[in-house]
Amino acid sequence: MPRARSIYQDDWQTAASTQNGSGCLSLYSLSILGVLVIICLITALGLYAPVPTVAASPSVSTSASALNSSSPSNLSPVFTREVQYWASHITRWAGAVSLDPNLAAVVMQIESCGDPRALSRAGAKGLFQVMPFHFHFGENAYDPETNALRGLNYLARSLETANGDPRLALAGYNGGIGVITRAEWFWSAETKRYVYFGVPIYDDARSGKTTSPTLDEWYRRYGAGLCRQASARLGLP
Repeated sequence: MPRARSIYQDDWQTAASTQNGSGCLSLYSLSILGVLVIICLITALGLYAPVPTVAASPSVSTSASALNSSSPSNLSPVFTREVQYWASHITRWAGAVSLDPNLAAVVMQIESCGDPRALSRAGAKGLFQVMPFHFHFGENAYDPETNALRGLNYLARSLETANGDPRLALAGYNGGIGVITRAEWFWSAETKRYVYFGVPIYDDARSGKTTSPTLDEWYRRYGAGLCRQASARLGLP
């Protein structure tokens, strides 16, 4: 560090001016004085030199490591950039209820494309398009944390009711958990469409693909406007 170097420079300058003094000291005195100066320099080196080098770098690397480990993302790259914006959050939210983050991301993709202020004609709100009656009194439905808590809790219940079948879980999320036990021909057209897009997107995501033809189809037919709105809301370029 510059401060440590300036201290050593001052010490060397002090020693030099002492040795080049009036010449009144004896050789014996000069030798003792030289030894004292060397001892002082060695002591100064021991006291000051380790401070800038030892203390600085470990704290920086530890902070960076902690930051990286606190927000990992296991999200597939098939999802649009608006959903990827929430990737680390989705991983955390899904982990809290033991869900695959990619299943949670499928729901966000179709429901809001990552727009935290999305509002449907039926009154569903936020990232996961949760109906108002799922929220507790006083909760902000548009708060991402609250919306994810209520939405993904319902998705987890749906998956549990479906005995781990993601197809039925998606149907239950859209049409209500009660549809899981019904034959598919009783499902509404909206629920059938939801499953038609949701299941292949999820299959592509969890199989390690980098793109999803079904997501591209959904985007062209239904998602372009929704995602443009989300992008503007999130301030994405």
